[in-house]
Parts: sequence; structure tokens; C-alpha cells
Amino acid sequence: MNYDQQILKVLTEAGDYGVSVQSVVKHVYNMNRTFFSQPDYEDVKSYVQQFLLRNSKSAQSLIERTGQRGYYRLNTQGSQDARQLMLQFTDDEPKEEEKPRQDFSLSLFD
Repeated sequence: MNYDQQILKVLTEAGDYGVSVQSVVKHVYNMNRTFFSQPDYEDVKSYVQQFLLRNSKSAQSLIERTGQRGYYRLNTQGSQDARQLMLQFTDDEPKEEEKPRQDFSLSLFD
């Protein structure tokens, strides 16, 4: 998964209230950290900031600013692509299947 998809996933999970740029940066940074390698935090920060600014310019864009300074969300009202993304990301989550439990208890009267 690349940074663009990760940013969109974070915005999708944030919902209509949106999320701050700093929170998006932290989430994307943590998604890419491993035990053996860590991306540069400043590089991730500059990429996320540029991505959010670049994709929130017009009314038909995928991302929009909220009423709060520095907060962004998906533009579900003006963008058909954003509505499709909401459906795609919610369908990707694995569903937990319940397995029937086996009774391993011992009988007292055998």
C-alpha cells in the first residue's frame, strides 16, 4: 500500500468530522514503520501535506477542508470518487466468523 492509499484510508476511517494533518502524518508514518526500517518523519510529513493541499483545491476534488484549520475529510457530497472509496474501504475489512465451540469438559458421572 502506498502513501496515497494510506492517506485515503485514514480519511475514510475519520468520517465526516475529518482529521488533522498531524494525525494523518502520524498514522501514515506508523503504517510504514517496521522493526528493521523506519521512514523519515519529515519526508512523510511533507508528502502528506502536499497530497492534502493538492487534492483539496476545487469543489469537485476528492478531499475537502473542514471548518477547523488544518482538518481534512473526504468530499462525499461533491465527489463521486469519494463515495466509491467509502464503499471500497469498508468492504475490505475482514469479517470475523464465529466457530462453534467444542465442549472439552469432563463428565462427572462416567
